[in-house]
Amino acid sequence: MSLSWSAKDHKNMNQPAATGQKRSRNDTGNKATVVLGAQWGDEGKGKVVDLLATDADVVCRCQGGNNAGHTVVVDGKEYDFHLLPSGIINSKSISLIGNGVVIHLPGLFEEGDKNEKKGLKGWEKRLIVSDRAHLVFDFHQVVDGLQETERQAQEGKNIGTTKKGIGPAYSSKASRTGLRVCDLLGDFKDFSMKFKNLVHQFQSMYPALTVDVEDQLKKLKEYAERLRPMVRDGVYYMYEALHGSPKKILVEGANAALLDIDFGTYPFVTSSNCTVGGACTGLGIPPLNIGDVFGVSKAYTTRVGIGAFPTEQLNAVGELLQTRGHEVGVTTGRKRRCGWLDLVIVRYAHMINGFTAIALTKLDILDVLDEIKVGVAYKLNGKRIPHFPANMDVLHKVEVEYETFPGWKTDTSAARKWNDLPAKAQNYIRFIENHIGVPIKWVGVGKSRECMIQMF
Repeated sequence: MSLSWSAKDHKNMNQPAATGQKRSRNDTGNKATVVLGAQWGDEGKGKVVDLLATDADVVCRCQGGNNAGHTVVVDGKEYDFHLLPSGIINSKSISLIGNGVVIHLPGLFEEGDKNEKKGLKGWEKRLIVSDRAHLVFDFHQVVDGLQETERQAQEGKNIGTTKKGIGPAYSSKASRTGLRVCDLLGDFKDFSMKFKNLVHQFQSMYPALTVDVEDQLKKLKEYAERLRPMVRDGVYYMYEALHGSPKKILVEGANAALLDIDFGTYPFVTSSNCTVGGACTGLGIPPLNIGDVFGVSKAYTTRVGIGAFPTEQLNAVGELLQTRGHEVGVTTGRKRRCGWLDLVIVRYAHMINGFTAIALTKLDILDVLDEIKVGVAYKLNGKRIPHFPANMDVLHKVEVEYETFPGWKTDTSAARKWNDLPAKAQNYIRFIENHIGVPIKWVGVGKSRECMIQMF
């Protein structure tokens, strides 16, 4: 066989001449706007999403499960969302639950039905569920509780999970024994066998676990039929949304940066990536199609469950923030721990996510304070440390360096524009903005949509 190349061959390779138009190198498609928590969750992401969702075409959840809790108030009605994207309120947009979410079907339908009674109409027609999303089963939730009890007995402390089965479901996913939506909607005999194997696997680890397998399978078969009209290939759907006609795509992160499985205060974290990378892996969005990344932070700091909390105030200030801020978990009903705003963690969240702007919520809760402190740095053995510690023992030992501001002692809840805010509140906001190095786009002074002051 000859490997020589002749002029004739070259001529043949050039025929026929290309007739198509050259594709623009800048044609990357639509950009997705991502909203993420910049603290330990409960920052008011639902409010920001609801605001942006009013003119969004697609609103997506990319990770987590019904351990998340978003409260949205519209026209005096309060809606609680756990699995459904907050954008489901907008009747003109499509809501998508992506492949990175773990779905507890009884929880999904119960949530939809409960909000329907409050006035949420036609949600099932506006919801798309990725066929690659993993399922949370009732026994995952039982195991979650058993694991917490075990941790308490062995180590004297638990993680403080919501006991919604999220960790065990992600464990099944990582160990490649999990079951997905596409399995449930496929051959049910095959699904049943895999389900039984999964139950057996957990029972071998937790002998106290009892599961009525046949009853569970019967219910799952019923849920499958209700779910079927909503299920699509999520990757293909997202690709079409990104590269079709111009669309506004919104991604709603659950939990927050300090609860991220990789970057959070491990092990007191959730089991998914709730930072910007989770938007890519949990929906199949290429990084090139990520547009604005909005971080949401309270004007102070809260945390649910246990774990290090350097700016926590176990005093009258902490109690005042808890009471005035109605700081109770939407999912768990647990009181949230409260403290001063910690800019070390917000800057850390910015390092990971690259926020283009920040939404600062619940400023009005600080209205009655004589003075307000802000954590600006951590010291270890008297020296400032430039990074956020990975080791929780170290984080427990840090000393917080504070800046102190005079309180404005004025009701800000009626403010609707920047100039309505007292000068001392404006100074507080500008300090935060300058310290993080990210502009503040919204300031929240109340529960409803109208209480978000837009700065630019």
